[in-house]
Amino acid sequence: MPTTPVDARSNAVAALIRRWVMAMALAASLALPFGGLAAAGDVATSAAQVAAGTQGTASTRTVARIGVVSAFEPEWQSLKADLGGAETERINGVDFVTGKLAGKDVVLFLSGVSMVNAAMTTQLALDRFDIEAIVFSGIAGGVDPALDIGDVVVADRWAQYLESVFARKDGEDWTLPPFADRATPNHGMIFPQPVEVRSGRSEKAEEVLWFGADGALLDVARQVAEEVELERCAGEACLTRAPKVVVGGAGVSGPVFVDNAEFRQYVAEAFDASVLDMESAAVAHVAYANAVPFIAFRSLSDLAGGGEAENEMVTFFALASENSARVVKAFVAAMPTNGN
Repeated sequence: MPTTPVDARSNAVAALIRRWVMAMALAASLALPFGGLAAAGDVATSAAQVAAGTQGTASTRTVARIGVVSAFEPEWQSLKADLGGAETERINGVDFVTGKLAGKDVVLFLSGVSMVNAAMTTQLALDRFDIEAIVFSGIAGGVDPALDIGDVVVADRWAQYLESVFARKDGEDWTLPPFADRATPNHGMIFPQPVEVRSGRSEKAEEVLWFGADGALLDVARQVAEEVELERCAGEACLTRAPKVVVGGAGVSGPVFVDNAEFRQYVAEAFDASVLDMESAAVAHVAYANAVPFIAFRSLSDLAGGGEAENEMVTFFALASENSARVVKAFVAAMPTNGN
């Protein structure tokens, strides 16, 4: 039977619909935005660039370096200012700056804010560079009321307080699933849990609550703590007492900016923590899985909801960043690495 103009138009429309559906399916499979397939080549190119950028090269893999990590731009500016022979390499959107700090070969990079960013960039650095130790420089909220703004805390262990089970309410109690752990005190429905870690350390997955800082690095930190002098003023705003370096105690991290006195008190009691931040435990986790020594220097910019007035972070951010970087510079100078 001959095809009528109506049939022809119908067939053409049907063909267009089929092509549109196929295009959308392909776009979805490639995680492309709605609107066309022009980005497919970009995705392939980007994937190739990422793959090539994470393999390492002779120049980056043959020099053993100390990895110095910061979470915010202001925290690493004073470190970069003292870096000799600085060279920048961008990998997957992250700038890695190599050079000499206090006579030691280092690679400086920003972790980005919070747990996942910190873990991603740290693993990327370990894959790309020959890193013999990881040193975290940054600011944090204080938990221990004996500590003051400006103090630099070097915790000897780190936990992830929001690696948790949110329990079901059952009358006046909480019902947990059979696999859940009750060892760490809860905060209402929040029951902290150890995290599963797979690494070359064990054939089976480990359940880890605390990721420890390296003992030898802590010894160097104790030596430096007795020698370094910290700033007391940020512009016209000055602390009432000179800040100090405190080595030891526990730290906790989670993807939350904590400005709540009640939760601060809970963390102090449940974890016996001195300091709270958003990245260190994640970096410690990655370092542990890769068997790389780790230590973190966290300068207190506020008291995590413990102050009587509004959050002090805005006022003392620069001071805390400078003090943390100052301790890290002295620490790197004292490290017995790179043949020194």
